[in-house]
Amino acid sequence: MRAAALVAICLAIALPAKAQMSDNAYANIDWQYNFPLSNSFADHSSGWGMNFEGGFYLTDNISLGGYIAFHSNHEYFGRKTLPVGEGGSLNTDQQHTLFQLPFGVAARYTFDRGGAFQPYVGLKLGPQYAQLQSDFNVFQATKNTWGFYASPEVGMNIYPWAYGPGLHIAAYYSYGTNKGDLLTYSVDGLSNIGLRIGIAF
Repeated sequence: MRAAALVAICLAIALPAKAQMSDNAYANIDWQYNFPLSNSFADHSSGWGMNFEGGFYLTDNISLGGYIAFHSNHEYFGRKTLPVGEGGSLNTDQQHTLFQLPFGVAARYTFDRGGAFQPYVGLKLGPQYAQLQSDFNVFQATKNTWGFYASPEVGMNIYPWAYGPGLHIAAYYSYGTNKGDLLTYSVDGLSNIGLRIGIAF
């Protein structure tokens, strides 16, 4: 993930682009840090995520496009007794991983598109794939789930020079309707708040 982010940044800096991809298009490549809310499966904050988004302006201020993002959160659980099969049990510690992969449609309303500072409000909608994973001893248990994803966002594209890419910063809230049970744990909805920092084209 770090190597992919580094390559993307190097390629972006090398591009002889204008302040934006074109007069009517935009794209962002972001690293993201997220904080899970009300999640008992893996609730530790994490910087293991990226966001890719691009779109076209339908009017002077309103754009429509697409996005795909991914994130992993982790949490260690101390030794406890877990039920295994019918009537069995296992006493072990666990490493939980929650992987989220939302994708779909992104809409924005951008203020002052011609300026060096271009704040916006946005909304992302679409399906979300999520995987619950528990590693314990030499075993692994997983649960795959699908849900509907919605994420309002506020952010800004900053173009400090006339040519070349700019900086993108954003804050977001997200909610996915994913549900799943794994071992003695249950997930009913996935909500997060997070920050994104990346490159704006």
